[in-house]
Amino acid sequence: MNAAAALQAGAFVFVVALLVKPIGAYLEHVFERRHTFLDPLLLPAERLIHRIIGVDAKREMDWKRYSLAFGTFGIVNIILLYFALRWQAWFPWFFPKVMTTPMTPDLAANTAVSFATTTTWQAYAGENTMSYFSQLLLAGQNFLAGAAGLAVGIAFIRGYAREKSARLGNFWSDLVRAVLWVLLPASLLGSVFLIAQGVPMNFLPYTIAHTMEGGTQTIAQGPVAALEFIKNLGTNGGGFFNVNAAHPFENPTPLTNFIELLAIVVIPAAFTHTFGRMVGRPRDGWVIFWTMTVLFVAGLLVCNWVELNAHAAATNGIIAGNMEGKEVRFGVGGSALAAIVTSNGATGSYNSMHDSFQPLGVVVPLINLLLGEIVYGGLGTGLYGMIFVALVALFVGGLMVGRTPEHLGKQIGPPEMKIIAVYTLVGPVTVLALTAVAVVTKAGCAGLTTNTGAHGFTEVLFGYASAFANNGQSMAGLNANSIFYNLTTVVAMLMGRYVLAVLALALAGRFAAASRRSPSRGAMPSDGITFGVLLTGTALLVGALNFLPALAMGPIVEHFSMHP
Repeated sequence: MNAAAALQAGAFVFVVALLVKPIGAYLEHVFERRHTFLDPLLLPAERLIHRIIGVDAKREMDWKRYSLAFGTFGIVNIILLYFALRWQAWFPWFFPKVMTTPMTPDLAANTAVSFATTTTWQAYAGENTMSYFSQLLLAGQNFLAGAAGLAVGIAFIRGYAREKSARLGNFWSDLVRAVLWVLLPASLLGSVFLIAQGVPMNFLPYTIAHTMEGGTQTIAQGPVAALEFIKNLGTNGGGFFNVNAAHPFENPTPLTNFIELLAIVVIPAAFTHTFGRMVGRPRDGWVIFWTMTVLFVAGLLVCNWVELNAHAAATNGIIAGNMEGKEVRFGVGGSALAAIVTSNGATGSYNSMHDSFQPLGVVVPLINLLLGEIVYGGLGTGLYGMIFVALVALFVGGLMVGRTPEHLGKQIGPPEMKIIAVYTLVGPVTVLALTAVAVVTKAGCAGLTTNTGAHGFTEVLFGYASAFANNGQSMAGLNANSIFYNLTTVVAMLMGRYVLAVLALALAGRFAAASRRSPSRGAMPSDGITFGVLLTGTALLVGALNFLPALAMGPIVEHFSMHP
């Protein structure tokens, strides 16, 4: 890593660490209904919304009702999005001359599920497929889907914080609070900042420019700023333009790149402090945060080193490293930082083409996806993903000393371990099964229009890993707009969003109903460096056991073919 990249990475980690405590405390105040500075403005709006939708915030739900509300909300959003996208020509701001990609039933279904699950997997180019109305509709979905994930994360924490209780809170109340107190204010400020940096915010028809050679060029624009900040803040990632955050209208400067990446990470990182405060064990929250940060820095170092010291055939003698598929205004350092942040943060807002990364360079974001984005992660999902890894670590540690494992006073018995085991296996089974089907069928191989062999296998594996992780980014060599990929990625997205969330809520329900026990002498402390090391090792070990053979067939063998 060169000096500029190191300075940028160091500043990024420092700012994130600086914001964890105040943002985490604010989130605790919001969802525990303590006083915040926004209450005088937002409490009347909250009461009005509750009255309209018929919600009593004091009427809490058990894990089954919370899961049902979460799932019902997602299904309704999928249905509404599907019909709105299929009939977008009926709504305002539709420019038929530039809408060149038809919104077929399978593409509309894929897009609806994609945005309702915060995946924002895009098998289309936004500027020639979506009308301005559709783009704003998707921006609204970014708020709602992100808030729903945040609500599930809070309910999971309540399961740890409570004892002898069957209640995890009220989903609808948590959803409203997540939108009004968290996502909306931050998005308004962030969007104004982006407009000041040159990001467009208008409803004008596309501009037709006449070149000096006598040709014409269509310059797409529109309400970009409205979509841009919430796609990052809500860990969504869907771009207004086909090239996403690599487009100068979405991400014009290194400063906007830095701020947009902060928007992806800060709330999920701060969630660790919220967890520590709500369970009454702040040190445990900090251990989780610093474990995440160590993994984050390790991945960043590897990706930077690989891309700066690329194979000679990839750099054409350029000493700046592998700049293929990267923007000059970001360089290798800004591109690698974005690749690690977005692959860890459930946000596919990439600013470079990962298809052009070196094999070992693309391994890092791929591993982040396969591990379930446990490093910071999405809104709520990153925390409970890492907690599940911690529970596996505690179970392994308990076996070593011959004692029943426990975490924060909650005993981990056979029923809890069954939930943990199923949660751990859902990802590998889904991703590897779908990848296997894709690479042995004609329909799956048809999507590999430019690459075959090990690189083509990596593209397919990366695509399904991204869909299951509700991330959305892909390697550009995979043509995913086909009935096969539109439907199979839907399966991965639904499994990664709803099955994992329901399992997390089920575990939270069991923990909430249990009593809190005093730590026994044989219990492993979860607030020290030893636990952090065990947590890191467990995450890497589980990932290796599940996915090392697949990685060996893809990027690892490709690397050795380039370095015989």
